[in-house]
Amino acid sequence: MPSETLRLGFIGPGTVGTALARGLASAGYSVVSVFGRNAERLCRAVESIPGTRAAESAQAVVDAADIVFLTVPDDAIRSIAAALVWKAGKAAVHCSGAASLDLLDGSKEQGAAVGAFHPLQTLASLEQAMRNLPGSAVAIEASDSKLEEALAQMARALGGRPFVLHGHKALYHASAVLACNNLITLLDAAAGLWADLGFTKEEGLKALLPLVRGTIENLGSIGLPNALTGPVSRGDVGTIERNIAALSEHAPETAALYVELARRTIPIARAKGTLSETAEKRLQEYLEGR
Repeated sequence: MPSETLRLGFIGPGTVGTALARGLASAGYSVVSVFGRNAERLCRAVESIPGTRAAESAQAVVDAADIVFLTVPDDAIRSIAAALVWKAGKAAVHCSGAASLDLLDGSKEQGAAVGAFHPLQTLASLEQAMRNLPGSAVAIEASDSKLEEALAQMARALGGRPFVLHGHKALYHASAVLACNNLITLLDAAAGLWADLGFTKEEGLKALLPLVRGTIENLGSIGLPNALTGPVSRGDVGTIERNIAALSEHAPETAALYVELARRTIPIARAKGTLSETAEKRLQEYLEGR
């Protein structure tokens, strides 16, 4: 279905819903209706989305639109979808990264097509989401080829790169959590060490961020395993010993994290070809004793 003939609706005008609605409206899609229980958030969303209007109910969105995005918390998707009246020709789409299409069984049983549309991106604020969506991968699932192609077109209209998932949604989401959320956890631990250097965590983070950006740029340009640097890559067991000794004294819980990450880094260094067999054996023996 061409974008100019599709009528889109959104139930849940949070950061994700508003960013997608605003982006698609700017790309030429007709976003006809938005509904949310929070009046202030709904008003802000409608004001920022060209050509849309606030609906009086979630059902009003379903009645007005061809494709309805349920951009609500994951735990609410199933109950909201099942409580609404759907029919053939309509489509219900959720944006959960971890859940598959079964959350929309209530819509599917009434004849609606169902799908999922998940930008593989961190969307912490509306402004940041609008900046980061272009270039992002977008995971798509759909119950039929017509909806699949419509969602792929939307992803491309947002400047994204669509790809179709065939099951294993939770595994996909676990990958995203490791790459995004756990990066924050790792940097919290790294920046926290700067307190013993006489600096605040905020100062530590500010100092570390250029290093993180450089690492990300290397990953984008030369990929894995070539972007790996550091003592494991070089087989520098003495440096690793000094690191762990310092961590054991100042931050024992982080020492355990460092050891586990060093173990997980060995195969990457081996694949890069910079870790000799002798150094790998010494490193394995040292880490096994930690």
